[in-house]
Amino acid sequence: MVPGTILPRVPGDTGDHADPGLIAAIDAAVAADATNLTLRCHLAELLAGAGRHAEALAHAAKVLQAARDHPGALRVVTEATSALGAGPPAEPEPREAALGAGVEVPDTADELLGQWDGTDAPSGIDIGELTAPSVRLTDVGGMEEVKRRLELSFLAPLRHPDLRAQFGKSMRGGLLLWGPPGCGKTFIARALAGEVGANFYEVGLTDVLDMWIGSSERNLRAIFDTARRNRPCVLFFDEIDAIGQKRTALRAGGTAMRGVVNQLLAELDGASSDNESIFVLAATNHPWDVDPALLRPGRFDRTLLVLPPDPPAREAILRLHLSGKPTVGVDVRRIVRSTEGYSGADLALICDHAVERAMEASLRSGTVHPVTQKDLIDAAGEVRPSVGPWLDTARNFALYGNDGGIYDDLLPYLKRR
Repeated sequence: MVPGTILPRVPGDTGDHADPGLIAAIDAAVAADATNLTLRCHLAELLAGAGRHAEALAHAAKVLQAARDHPGALRVVTEATSALGAGPPAEPEPREAALGAGVEVPDTADELLGQWDGTDAPSGIDIGELTAPSVRLTDVGGMEEVKRRLELSFLAPLRHPDLRAQFGKSMRGGLLLWGPPGCGKTFIARALAGEVGANFYEVGLTDVLDMWIGSSERNLRAIFDTARRNRPCVLFFDEIDAIGQKRTALRAGGTAMRGVVNQLLAELDGASSDNESIFVLAATNHPWDVDPALLRPGRFDRTLLVLPPDPPAREAILRLHLSGKPTVGVDVRRIVRSTEGYSGADLALICDHAVERAMEASLRSGTVHPVTQKDLIDAAGEVRPSVGPWLDTARNFALYGNDGGIYDDLLPYLKRR
């Protein structure tokens, strides 16, 4: 067996009938690679499942010496301690064996979270992606109404602190970008960071959610701590509807997700930390799934609808994706007129299809065949706008579930269509 190999779990291998041969094989692998905590913890689980609790406790204690809050090892310690404590007295005492070289094993989840309170967030950027954006709003083609709204509600107060103070305009709270997929919400967030000269810290769903109870909350705290260390910073949450979903819609077993939402609310409020110079942005395709508490004043209290690109934006997108490629006789504006309602992603796909046609012709002829108007027209005929299903769903919420007025900006667009 190669040192460091993690063996797959076999259904039932943690029961009392765990295969002794499998346990022996993993024991040998752990002996060959003593630093593999995942493998050692798996061995402890197998030993506990086989009733060999004292051995399981010894391996779990070694894991905790290296990672004092390792969830799997803590679970083994709890189970093994309980099993040993129910039988004849064992030497040494189970909890003393678990403590080993001074490792403190918490009795409850509250004690575990209390240990985390004194720990620092990761020194590096281990969660998400931190960059210095090189784009600004001038790089966003068209979409003048979106830029105007951003200027009035976000940028102008930020650029004129004296005027903001005179009018009592607070910069607390965040900005929620919502709309159909593929329409540039992330690009706009990045451009906003470029406008204010801030770091851009992008965080996705997989960066936050974790299978272990309590780890998702800790990830959120680490994310905000990282943003505070790198201020001024635009902290951008993608798919906020999945991270901050409605707690009322969670099933009975969704206690863990409720904790994630609560932690996010606490971080946004900045009750225990200073969020000065932290500009929190989020994007969602499904604003109807976002917990209403996240949309209250001081949180994501500014919302901005990002719709499919208008004609100037479509022209800019098409030119961008055709730049650097051989073309001849291409009339981009003709394609613009025939792609009303297409998202930016749809337009990029049209260009990709047109390029593929030109490459195929080049391979057949043995000479470079540039992208032609016909290639673009044929490609546009193959690609259908992808925002239709989203608009069908959004229309129902805009017409029948618009109590808070969040969908007011969408209604004129729906009427025009």
